Amino acid sequence: MRIFHIHGERFTELPHLPEALPDEGFIWVGSSRRVFELSVPKLQQALQRWGAGTLVDLHVSDLLNNQLPSQFDYTSWYDLLVFRRLAASPGSADLFVDEHHGTLAGARRALAAIDTSPVGFAVFDRILITVHPADCAVRDHFAQRLSALAQGAGTGTDARGARLPSNPADLMLRMANHMVDSYLDLRRLLTRQLGYLQQLLLDPHSRFTDWQVLLDSRNSLHLLEDTCEDQRSAVQEWIDALDDWPDEGGAAARRERELLRVRSRDVLEHIERVLSHVRRLEHSAETAVQLHFSALGHRTNDIMRTLTVLTAVFMPLNLITGFFGMNFEGLPLIHSATGVWFAAGMMAVVALALGAFFWRRRYIDTSRR
Repeated sequence: MRIFHIHGERFTELPHLPEALPDEGFIWVGSSRRVFELSVPKLQQALQRWGAGTLVDLHVSDLLNNQLPSQFDYTSWYDLLVFRRLAASPGSADLFVDEHHGTLAGARRALAAIDTSPVGFAVFDRILITVHPADCAVRDHFAQRLSALAQGAGTGTDARGARLPSNPADLMLRMANHMVDSYLDLRRLLTRQLGYLQQLLLDPHSRFTDWQVLLDSRNSLHLLEDTCEDQRSAVQEWIDALDDWPDEGGAAARRERELLRVRSRDVLEHIERVLSHVRRLEHSAETAVQLHFSALGHRTNDIMRTLTVLTAVFMPLNLITGFFGMNFEGLPLIHSATGVWFAAGMMAVVALALGAFFWRRRYIDTSRR
């Protein structure tokens, strides 16, 4: 568990939970899910000591649930947001570095690299409690980032104009936005994977048989779509709850609430872009499968056309050989020395005539292939 005090341009890590809330700023308590489970009694006592109100038991269970989808809930003293992160495991982005030499084994490893673990946020007026998976680097990333911002603000080296979060909701929205943006690596991974599968599907010289990889890809896209829809619903509920906050305080408080609305809409817009891209990939995969079967049907039609033409050419030849092969003494040309050449010439003329006829009708036109 890591405890931070954020006030103005200062960002300080505390060794333990303070006895009382600082006079200004807010407290950020971030921990892994296992550490949070062990520290719930101590944290509840601290919340009660600070006068902020304790976490509801059902919400504690939600924060400890590793399978909970993204959702939003609220009480009169805090808001609860569970947000499933979209990320690729470390090193998985390198599975398709050379997209011209991808393999189906690499596609399977890419599918196994997808992770959608939940991150929980309990947002009080002056306290933010975050519960992360054990392998989640979001907390440490923001701890380093906010520390760098505080140092840059103190030395006047922050040229981008970034500032520390002014309240717990602001920090929560920044972390949610960061988790949505981390989908970019996963999006590149899935785009390369599906692009490679589409090349195999549409390659006329390839025999695509590993349909399990394609099915796993579609299932992964469906999983991401469901995750994004849950995220969108949770953020939309947060925005609706934010609009219902009492309009209290002066101009500074109203400005902070307006900034929260802007950040919330920005997070929602990022989720919409992710959802739109996932649906585009799903449509692309469906189109590739349809094109594959259309090309397969066209290839089958070409093969059947060729076999039909060959059958049509050899049928009169079989008729001629069958006629002269009858066991009768009175057949013409049967006792002549030139009979065999006459029959062979007649068969060649018939074959050439039929070939020319089918060629003019474009039944054996090689330009189709």
